[in-house]
Amino acid sequence: MTQCVIYYTLLHSAKTSASMNLQIRPLRRQLGMSLQTLAEASGLTRSYLSKVERGLCVPSIAAALKIAAALGVDVARLFGGESARAPVTVVRRDARLKLQRDGADGASMLEALAAEAGPKRMLPFVVTPPREFAHGPHMSGHAGEEFLFVLKGRVEISFPGRTESLRAGDAIYFDALVPHRLRSVGSVQASALVVISGGEGSA
Repeated sequence: MTQCVIYYTLLHSAKTSASMNLQIRPLRRQLGMSLQTLAEASGLTRSYLSKVERGLCVPSIAAALKIAAALGVDVARLFGGESARAPVTVVRRDARLKLQRDGADGASMLEALAAEAGPKRMLPFVVTPPREFAHGPHMSGHAGEEFLFVLKGRVEISFPGRTESLRAGDAIYFDALVPHRLRSVGSVQASALVVISGGEGSA
């Protein structure tokens, strides 16, 4: 069962307000796709997708990737972003697409480093994980492979039957289909570079 585990608020630098501007319904209707068809294509439930479309909950990263893949678009399009077909894309520090959330498990942030580049084979982010593992379904996975490099602090990444503790400078590479979750441990708020990889033109 899919639930709204990770709640993010869009902070698109100074370009937009902090309100979320999900484009799932317009994109779905452009394709002539019903909510049920999208549910079947994405592997998510119809009721969950309905809540996302109505703004009652915000998809986790794993869910956003599945929705984007089912719609055949770059994940940035879900948040109103546009991909540019350019051989070189520069993203300045103050121009990152930032997704921030506050919850009982602590605040966390996700910064997209190449939201406006596309189509692309990699999705790079800087992640500031929460202090506690997210409540709800314990873990989730998504298509592709994932690389994580700890930039600051200490990070715990949990897999079924296994938890790895990583310090600044440590890295981990894994099949992203394996359910996983992440948290910051210790007195210093951790941050990490995360790169998600899929097939050509998958993002």
